[in-house]
Amino acid sequence: MSAARMKHPARPARIRVLAAGLALLLGACASLPPTQTVQLGGQRLAQLRVGQGPGPTLVLQSGLGDSHTTWAELIPLLSERHRVWTYDRPGYGDSPRASAPRDACTVARELHGTLQAAGVRPPYLLVGHSIGGLYQHAFARLYPQEVAGLVLLEPTHPEHWARLQQEAPGTAVLVRALRSSAFSGVMRDEFDAQTDCLDRLPPRGPDAPPAVLLRRSRFALAEQGAFAEMVARLWQDWGRLVALEGIEHLPGDDHYLQRSQPKRVAAAIDAMVARHCPRVVGEEAGAARCEGRD
Repeated sequence: MSAARMKHPARPARIRVLAAGLALLLGACASLPPTQTVQLGGQRLAQLRVGQGPGPTLVLQSGLGDSHTTWAELIPLLSERHRVWTYDRPGYGDSPRASAPRDACTVARELHGTLQAAGVRPPYLLVGHSIGGLYQHAFARLYPQEVAGLVLLEPTHPEHWARLQQEAPGTAVLVRALRSSAFSGVMRDEFDAQTDCLDRLPPRGPDAPPAVLLRRSRFALAEQGAFAEMVARLWQDWGRLVALEGIEHLPGDDHYLQRSQPKRVAAAIDAMVARHCPRVVGEEAGAARCEGRD
């Protein structure tokens, strides 16, 4: 998830510095078109819908604490040739907080309902960063026939928090301190509920959509050791959870790949579409899971 990245036990000064850095990230401005409103029952949600092109709609799901603006560097690269849709989950950006549970299954079902309410028809190519990758995984398990593929950017593994406490307890201490001192209420709700429903998801079937995982090529000095080793093992384990075609290492040590390596992320998304949604200019034929549906 987007907030837990340090290795050493927490000290008050370090917590204050990290909290300030987190606030800076969450408050970053972005040069994107204004959002529009979509209603899901009594819930008002902010959506952003841009771009044109054949093939599936790219649906972007942000990480813990992030609004749609986390995709500001990536969206212009994608909207030149794809339909792109993203939104602010309840409690982030321009979307007011909701009273519904914040587990991955609820978030995935809300996303599905929001897409329907917004008139965005499948198929979808799901892109998820950090805990947003976990939410997209839940969506693909719940609605596999509507998903053309997944592109997971350093996704939060279902066992991340349990394994973190066991294998990197110093980092777990820091995460608990950040949860208490720097997380908003909705961030705490999402963090606390991250594994609540995962054992009730449908099993991975033979028609599971293809997936690729993007990760940084190295970890920052403060993250090296038990934390880095644990996270790397869990990324490899995604091959058990999804129909993983490969793991791509992107240059640098930044968890926010969509910001630090937007061209590489866009290229990976283009490659996924090209492999699984082939279209010849002037023809309507494409892969079955990528054909538009009424």
